[in-house]
This record gives sequence, C-alpha cells and structure tokens, in this order.
Amino acid sequence: MKLTSPQRLGWTDQLLAELAMPAGTMVLTRSLTSGLTQRAGDPAGVFWGVGDRGPNIKPADAIRRYGLALLAPLAGAEGAKIMPLPDAGPAIARFRLVGDRVELEAVMPLRAPDGTLLSGLAPPTLAGMETEPVFAIDGKPFAPTANGVDTEGIAALPDGHFWIAEEYGPSLLLTGADGVVLKRIVPQGAGHLFAGSSIPVEENLPAISLARKLNRGIEALALSRDGATLFAAFQSPLAHPDRAAHEDGDTVRIWALDPETAKFRAEYIYPLDAPLSFVRDCAAGPVAKSDVKVSELASLPDGSLLVLERVTLSTHIYRVSPDDTASTAAQFLDPDHRPTLEQRGQAGCAPVMAKQLVLSSDDHEQVCGDLEGMLALGDGNLILANDSDYGIEGAETQFWKFALPAA
Repeated sequence: MKLTSPQRLGWTDQLLAELAMPAGTMVLTRSLTSGLTQRAGDPAGVFWGVGDRGPNIKPADAIRRYGLALLAPLAGAEGAKIMPLPDAGPAIARFRLVGDRVELEAVMPLRAPDGTLLSGLAPPTLAGMETEPVFAIDGKPFAPTANGVDTEGIAALPDGHFWIAEEYGPSLLLTGADGVVLKRIVPQGAGHLFAGSSIPVEENLPAISLARKLNRGIEALALSRDGATLFAAFQSPLAHPDRAAHEDGDTVRIWALDPETAKFRAEYIYPLDAPLSFVRDCAAGPVAKSDVKVSELASLPDGSLLVLERVTLSTHIYRVSPDDTASTAAQFLDPDHRPTLEQRGQAGCAPVMAKQLVLSSDDHEQVCGDLEGMLALGDGNLILANDSDYGIEGAETQFWKFALPAA
C-alpha cells in the first residue's frame, strides 16, 4: 500500500501581521493546517483545518533572527516561548480544493458561547505538572488563562460539529462550524483548573493524561468512517512516572473514545520507529528517541487508520487497524500502577499495533518537513500539509497530494 506521485498544490498564505523588530520585520501569516478533516454532506472538495495556539518562537531564535537582545535572560529557560500575538492563533478554517489549488474560504477564530475569544496562552496546571513558560515580545511573562488552548487535531462529527484536540490540558473541545466552543473535556481531577472559564467543562478524560510531557499532549484526532468511534493520539510517550520514561519511551497511546461524550472506551499501543530510520533528520544532526512523535490520524473506509509519525524533515505514514489489535489492560490507566506502559516499552508491551508502511517522505525529497495535517479524500487521494508556524521563521504552508492505492 505504498503511495506514489506527490503533487504540490497551489496555495497562498494569508498575511496576519507585520511587526517591526530591531533586526528587520517579523512577517506573520495564517497557519491553519495543524490538523485536517472533512464533514459529511459538504460540497465536493471542501475540507477543514485547525491552527495551533499562535505565532511562537524560542527566545534564542528570536535573538538570532530578530535581534531581540532583551530576551537574553530567557534563552536558557526550558520550553520557554515568545508569543508576539497571543490572541491571534486558535481558529478553524474552511478550505476548498479547486483543481490543483487549495483556496481559503473562511477563518473562524475559536470563541466561547459568550463571544470571548480563546487565547493561545497556557491554562493553569496542577502542582508538578509540566507546562511551558510563555512570554511577550518584551520578555514579560504571561499569566495563565482558563480559556487558553494549543489546538492541534480536528475531527468532524456527522452532525456537523467538530472535536478539536489541544495539548495544554490536555483537553478536547466540542466546536461548531462557526468556531463557538460548546464544551471542554478535561482530565479527571483537573476541572478546578478551569474555574472562571466561559466554556462549560466536563471531566471525562482519564486522569493519566495529565502526565503528558510539556508540549506533547493530545495531538491527533480521527472519527471512524461509521461515526462510532473517536480516535485520539498523544504526540509522544507520557512522562509517566517521570521525564525519563518519556525520553526513553518508544510507544504512544491511542485512545478510542465515545464520539458524543469523549468518554474513554479502549487504549491501543502504537510502536514508534527507531530514530535512525528518519534519514533526512539523521543527516541533519543527532535524533533522539524523544524527537520521534505522532502528529496526525486519518480514518480509512475499511476501519483502519493512517498514522503520521515524524521528526522534522522526515515523515513516515503507517496504516494500522485497531480491530486487529486487542486493547491494553485497564490497569495501565491507573496512575499508580508500575511499571507503566512507558517504562515497559515495545519489548514489554503486548500487544502493540501492527504497522504497514504507506509513505516515507525520505523517498520524496521535494516534500517539505514539519508535516502535521493529513486527510484521506473520498476520491482516493491523500492530502498532506505542513505547519508553517505562522511564518515566524520564514516557512510557508505547503499542501501535497498523493494517490492512495486502490487496495
């Protein structure tokens, strides 16, 4: 089931802002392809995307690229990010494929039912839970906000609503096509962190999801073609029971959830590829286990899933079938159980999902890195798109089309 014949589709990024900096101008463009999906009943060629929290850059990169020397005290802060436009990020978008070009039809910023815009800033966290320190362009820290989200994955429901996954909480958002967030599903025991939010909150996710490593929460969503199951994938191994388990881990949890309530049904173990298999990344420098991550899911008509696994330059896409894999034992959802799935690794877990390689971008060097959006079209084509990070470091959005084999 190998993919062939990549075709780059036409596209023009939408200008978001131009900000004067000490060493030039920061040109920011819309970034709307962290996740892709299609809705039943939409016209042919129409599909949807979601953008992440907003433009952000590491302090060291902001100093080097834009001459922001005042950020020097933050250069060594782990996970620190500079956000020049913290309210300009979380949004869904409607696209249309017209011939060999993708057109942007509409952008709907995410907002609460009372009209309050959602922010790209982080929400409050539990004591000991990892979170990113976020700063303004002048180096001043941003305070946490209960309406903060880092949206990464999107799946369309048969009734036209969307589930959107975000990494901070981690949590799931039930959203209308107009961008209004109807409710937020958070981990058990975390509801109080969102006190004061203008969005209704429900504690339906297993508490173990709070062990996600910094910036590596729920990254990918896909609804089964029959509409019966919502699949959610973490980006990386959980930091469970500690950071070492994440850094040495080689498995990712994929959850099957109820599509109406997002309540947990089953868990599957996805085995990550060895770092050395990502050829272009290894040619660019050392690749650690913790650099390998899952960025997207897409459902196929036969009930199987496509999984987008990547580092930066290299992307591997695999077909897996949850129906062919027994789910894990319930004990591994218990935060107190030892050893954890992450500590066991592939060698100590049974069963793990069987993987069938569909695409390696190392075979198609013209295809860009940072691929995050993936969509299996009904006409037998696969659409891939990168995350341009709002152009903050000069990248532009790229759409690529591949032909899926008839099998």
